[in-house]
Amino acid sequence: MSGAGTAAYLLRPARIVPEYRMSFLNFRRRASAASMVPALVGGLMLVQVAGLPASASEMISVNVDQARLVKFPDKIATIVVGNPLIADVTLQPGGMVVVTGKGYGATNVIAMDRTGAVLMDRVVQVEGPTDKVVTVYRGTARESYSCTPNCERRVTLGDAETYFKSTMEQAGAIGGVAASSGAAAGMPGKVN
Repeated sequence: MSGAGTAAYLLRPARIVPEYRMSFLNFRRRASAASMVPALVGGLMLVQVAGLPASASEMISVNVDQARLVKFPDKIATIVVGNPLIADVTLQPGGMVVVTGKGYGATNVIAMDRTGAVLMDRVVQVEGPTDKVVTVYRGTARESYSCTPNCERRVTLGDAETYFKSTMEQAGAIGGVAASSGAAAGMPGKVN
């Protein structure tokens, strides 16, 4: 054999082997994917059986600084909130719950009965305000205004400390005046 014929002979198996390996790898990938389907279905069923949220429709969505009424199962003895800085949950008679958004983000709420059995575990998603908010940046200091229809000061998480404090002081002063006016008129009321 000449040198050229030997080189051609050596190249022929090199062309066949990668094609064979490629088809074998495709077969292994398909077999692996087929074996994963029952595991995924079983995992989804386990999530539903465990009482964890299986879909976005079971998520409780609320805006920051707003409340939402949600019906929970009856016979709730204990409610646990994963992160109370994000949401606050208050149990009312009849299984009604008030969920209040306190900070941006997601947390969970777990409802248990007297024996400690978990009746429900749901995700609470707290999002930003939905009204017309205008954000003004003065350097790194942030101020928020609610513009419906006129722009007025609004306290929002993340506002500059001096803006936040001055707005809260003004709101507190207005609340104090309203409470004293109501008391003078003989109207019972509660001021937080």
